[in-house]
Amino acid sequence: MTKVRLNDLKYRYDIYQMLNLFYSFNDIDFVEEDYDIEVDISLENIVINNKKISKSYNMLKEVPVKEQIRKSVFQFLKDLTGKELPWGTLIGIRPSKIATSLLNEGKTEEEIAGYFYEHYFASEEKAKLCIEVAKNEMETVTNSKNSISVYIGMPFCPTRCLYCSFTSNPIGGNKALVESYLQALNYEIEELGKFINEHNLNIQCVYFGGGTPTSVNDSQFEGVMEKIFTTFVEGRKIQEFTVECGRPDSITESKLNTMKKYLVSRISINPQTMNDDTLKAIGRNHSVLDVKNCFNLARELGFHNINMDIIIGLPGESIDHVKNTCEEILALNPENLTVHGMSVKRASKLYEKLLDNYKLKELSQSEINEMYHVTSELSKKLHMKPYYMYRQKNMVGNMENVGYAKSDKEGIYNIQMIEDTQTIIALGADAVSKIVFIEENRIERFANVKDIKEYVNRIEEMVMKKIELLESLYN
Repeated sequence: MTKVRLNDLKYRYDIYQMLNLFYSFNDIDFVEEDYDIEVDISLENIVINNKKISKSYNMLKEVPVKEQIRKSVFQFLKDLTGKELPWGTLIGIRPSKIATSLLNEGKTEEEIAGYFYEHYFASEEKAKLCIEVAKNEMETVTNSKNSISVYIGMPFCPTRCLYCSFTSNPIGGNKALVESYLQALNYEIEELGKFINEHNLNIQCVYFGGGTPTSVNDSQFEGVMEKIFTTFVEGRKIQEFTVECGRPDSITESKLNTMKKYLVSRISINPQTMNDDTLKAIGRNHSVLDVKNCFNLARELGFHNINMDIIIGLPGESIDHVKNTCEEILALNPENLTVHGMSVKRASKLYEKLLDNYKLKELSQSEINEMYHVTSELSKKLHMKPYYMYRQKNMVGNMENVGYAKSDKEGIYNIQMIEDTQTIIALGADAVSKIVFIEENRIERFANVKDIKEYVNRIEEMVMKKIELLESLYN
C-alpha cells in the first residue's frame, strides 16, 4: 500500500496515474495522515516529499497545470526509485497517434522527438518507434464508410493460461457447449452476411480469433471455416484473411489444410516463449519442439505469412530466457513478430494468485528495458519494421505491445483495429463491434455477452440490436 496526502483532490487522478507507473502492483490510497508521500500544489509551485526528501518544482504559466503536476511527480519518483521509464508520463494506449498528428502538421522527426520529451519525458527511442509506426499506419489506413472488416471469435482454448483475461473457456470441460455455440455463431454469420450484402459493403479483412479457433475438433473447424468463407470471403476481393491458430497443441495437419482450402492468407502460431520450463509454468500443454514442428508443417503446406507472438515479463523469465526465445524465433524466420508486455489483468489466474499472496518476482526496469531491446534487435535481424503498437494498463515495466512485419506482410486488420477509422463487425461471444461514424467523428460500440450460454440463449436479440445500430450508419 502506498499512502498519499494531497492538498487538492481534483488532481487525484493525475497523481494516481504517475504513482501507478512506479508502483504498479501496489494499492494506492489518498489519506490525511500517516502518509508515505505528500503532494502540495499551489499557484507558485508543487512541493513533494516522502518525509525524508523534499523537492519543489516551479509552476509555469505557459504550461498546462495537469502536465506540470504529472511531470513533477514523475521526476520526483524517478529520482526516488532510480527507475528509467522510457515512456515517461505517457499513459495513453495509442501513443503513435500523437506522432501521426504531428506528422500531419508537417513537423520533422527531430521536432516530434523533442515534443515527446518536452511534454512527456518520453525517450528518443520511443518517440522514433511512434514515428515509424505512424508512417506505416498512414500508408495502410482506410476510412471509407463502405469499407469494413469482420471479426469472428472462438471463446475456447485447450487450457487457460496463467496471465489470460480473455473469454477463453478450457474446451475439455465445455465440449457440450461447443455445438450449441457453433449453431448460434452460424446464425449470427448468416444474418450479418445478409446485412453486408444488402448494403453492398466492401470487406477488407476477415479475422478469426479467440480464444483459440483451432481448439475445436477437425470437423467442427471445417464447418465454421466453410461458413466464414462462403459468407465473407468467396467472390469478394478481400485483402486479408487471418486465422489466429494460436496454440500449437490445437493445430493439426487437417486444420492447416482446411485453412489452405478456404484461402486463409495469414496465420498466427503463438509460442509466447521458447522455454519449456516457462510453458509448463504458465499452463500450456505443448513444448518448444511442438512449436517448431507446427511451424515447419505450416511452411510445408504453403503458408508464407506467419505471425508469432511472444510475451516479455512472463513469471520466472530472465534476460537469458528472452535471448533464447529470440534465437529460436530467428531460426524459424516468420514474416510477423508480435511482442507483448505481460499485463496483470483482474480476470486472470495470475491476479487471483497475487491476491492469495503469490509472490511474482519483480524484474528491475533495466532488465525489462534490455529484454525489449533484444526483441527489437531480433526484428532487425528478421528484416522487419514496426507497423502497429498499443499499450495497456498494468504492463510489466510500463512498456508496449508492438507488431513487426517484413515488407508487404503487415497485418492490415491490426492496423485498422488500432486506428479506429474503420467499422469492425464482430461476431461471437464477447466480440465487440465498432461502428465508426466518420462524418460525426464518433464511434459506437456494441458488445456481445461474454457467457457462452447467455450468448446462445440471446443470439437473436443481440443480432437484432447490432443490425439496428448498423442501420443508423448505413440507412
